[in-house]
Amino acid sequence: MSEQTEQRRYHHGGLYAALLEAAERSLRERGAEQLSLRDLAREVGVSHGAPRRHFAERKDLLDALAESGFRRLGEAIRHAVADGDADFASRVRRATSAFANFARENPALLELMNATKHQPEKAGVRLSAEKAFEPLVDLIHEGQDSGILQAGPHEKIGIILYATINGLANLANSGLVDAEQLDELTEAAVDQFLKGNAP
Repeated sequence: MSEQTEQRRYHHGGLYAALLEAAERSLRERGAEQLSLRDLAREVGVSHGAPRRHFAERKDLLDALAESGFRRLGEAIRHAVADGDADFASRVRRATSAFANFARENPALLELMNATKHQPEKAGVRLSAEKAFEPLVDLIHEGQDSGILQAGPHEKIGIILYATINGLANLANSGLVDAEQLDELTEAAVDQFLKGNAP
């Protein structure tokens, strides 16, 4: 396929989106270690050099995948917080359920997201992660300001909540608990979390 034909086929960023979609499929099926720009080019039907217009190296593609994952997770959490009963506990339950279900449905992607966000040179991924969890951080501040949650560093409270929900999703993904029970377990974990962090 000529470069001109490729450009017509994937105009206005279409190649970028096609590569990310193919990369996520590959990540789900074969894991991050097997991800190859050359294989992705073959899968989407472009020359082996075409992906380098968007991703100079494989790690740039992995970073873009992680950022995309955090954007999707953030949207899911924001919609969950906004939709439904405005009661504080209900909003926390919906936000954590959105995270738990994202983690259950995208285990390989979440593993990549978690591994990438703590690397100092990955500023874009780190900012995407912070933005994704903003609604939960805002809820923690709200709970502290209204006396529902104890005062103190919100990071500590957030890490405990994150670790609990992430752990439940991992148990569901590994088959140690029935995936159908995830929402029920998440709700029970939030109830315990709220009681344990009450003033």
